[in-house]
Amino acid sequence: MSATSEVNQRPDYDLEIQRISDYVLNYRVESKEALETARYCLMDSLGCGLLALRFPECTKLLGPWVEGTTVPCGARVPGTSLRLDPIKAAWDIGCVIRWLDYNDTWLAAEWGHPSDNLGAILAVADHLSQKRIAQGDAPLLMRDVLEAMVMAHEIQGVLALDNSFNRVGLDHVVLVKVASTAVAAKLWGADREQLLSALSHAWVDGQSLRTYRHAPNAGSRKSWAAGDATSRGVCLADIALRGEMGIPSALSAPQWGFYDVLFSHSNKDLCLKPEAERRLRFQRSFGSYVMENILFKISFPAEFHAQTACEAAVALHPDVKDRLDEIDNIVLTTHDSAIRIISKTGDLANPADRDHCLQYMTAVPLIFGALNAEHYEDSFHRAHPEIDRLREKMTVVEDRRYSQDYHDPDKRSIANAVQVFFKDGTCTDNVVVEYPVGHRRRRDDGIPLLIEKFKRHLSTRFPPRQCQHIEQLCTDQAAFEALPVERFMAAWVI
Repeated sequence: MSATSEVNQRPDYDLEIQRISDYVLNYRVESKEALETARYCLMDSLGCGLLALRFPECTKLLGPWVEGTTVPCGARVPGTSLRLDPIKAAWDIGCVIRWLDYNDTWLAAEWGHPSDNLGAILAVADHLSQKRIAQGDAPLLMRDVLEAMVMAHEIQGVLALDNSFNRVGLDHVVLVKVASTAVAAKLWGADREQLLSALSHAWVDGQSLRTYRHAPNAGSRKSWAAGDATSRGVCLADIALRGEMGIPSALSAPQWGFYDVLFSHSNKDLCLKPEAERRLRFQRSFGSYVMENILFKISFPAEFHAQTACEAAVALHPDVKDRLDEIDNIVLTTHDSAIRIISKTGDLANPADRDHCLQYMTAVPLIFGALNAEHYEDSFHRAHPEIDRLREKMTVVEDRRYSQDYHDPDKRSIANAVQVFFKDGTCTDNVVVEYPVGHRRRRDDGIPLLIEKFKRHLSTRFPPRQCQHIEQLCTDQAAFEALPVERFMAAWVI
């Protein structure tokens, strides 16, 4: 019997890893629309984080790993007095931004929330700026933060366009980890070899399962998973900057790489699918497309596939609020992604379960004319059994046109329709909302509301004078871009 052995010839880095690295190192963000949208995204994300600080289930997770730790030039966590090492600061910032499911969204073959990467961006930029000032050097500017945001959004969003990680059971935070690793390494001044190394470790790192987002295990981990991913990105970037060697074929290595281990449904699929179908697909080149087309959650802290259903329910509230006992059936017409991700029957165990239930998020505004974070809490749910009674009367159906328009790159709609039928044979109008107020097609309507949302969230944490100071810092684009990161972050300390 003859023995065989593998040829131990170290390959070049996977082209996909090289593509991300070269984009981060060489692309210059020139789009005024992207930079302005990034400023609004930053404002909105930090405002969402402030609102999350009202919830003890979130704040109990914040702070240093070891109590009493002092960190020179520690990165600030907005809305708190915490100064942490960049890795834990990224965890905390990412956690509060994502906690209430109220920050921006990107929907495609995969979905996610690209502003989750702000954990890494702000933590590294703040820490690095303070170090530079201490050494007598110039700090980073908020323009650097905005450019890093555009790039992180682009990496996460473009990878999501044609690559469905959820279909193989992986959580979308794999893309947060990859994008955060890339921009954190760039902010720290990585060269090409260091950036390639960092990205290879992000892919080979093992990835989160979506178990905590779905029945019967939906729970609060989905609220800190992105903070964990963006923090891990900072850690891997730091390791690479220290000279750690990379793993060149982290994606494509036969049997041991990401594609063979994690990007196929099963070993049977692995054998049957052509190799090209098991690789990441790129619908477009990296640029600033994702930031320009990002979706804002303006009206509701709710999973984005339900935003238009919530709008439709609010519109129907006056017609149904006094006839709840007369309702016979409620028809929710939606798209395939909403059915797969958030359509649920049965008991809902916790707030994280409820804010990912299409029927719950439609029932509440039908009854109350609004939907806010408190509406998901156990105490509210227990006090209003009529919510579950309405859920039991709901029928969810797919409109194939809605599903097609959801994936159409020229539309990217997130359509839902709601119609209520009464026991006497009458019914409401079928209220259809194809584009939520946070969509690019409704920017003129959405941005004033986004600013009001930001001001409202500031007031939940800061006294009026500090709110006014932060608002002034964020108002003018040119002045904002020229603002030192250290000064911006200092404004958010309590």
